[in-house]
Amino acid sequence: MNKLISLAILAGGVVLVVFGVAATKSFSSDVSRFFTGSPTDKAIWMLLGGIVAIFIGLAGVLLGKPKSV
Repeated sequence: MNKLISLAILAGGVVLVVFGVAATKSFSSDVSRFFTGSPTDKAIWMLLGGIVAIFIGLAGVLLGKPKSV
C-alpha cells in the first residue's frame, strides 16, 4: 500500500513538472518574463512542487520497507 501511494506521488510530480514546463512557454509567462525577467509564479511553483513530489515519491519507492511474506 505504501509503495502504491509513493508511485501516485511520483506520477503526480511528473505531471506537475510537465505542466510547469508547458506553463513557462505560455504567452502570459512570456509577458511576465519581458517585464520581470522570470516566468510567472504559477509556472515556478508547479515546477518546484513537481520536483519535490518526484523526490518524495522516489524515496518512498526506493527506501520503503519490503513486504514480509
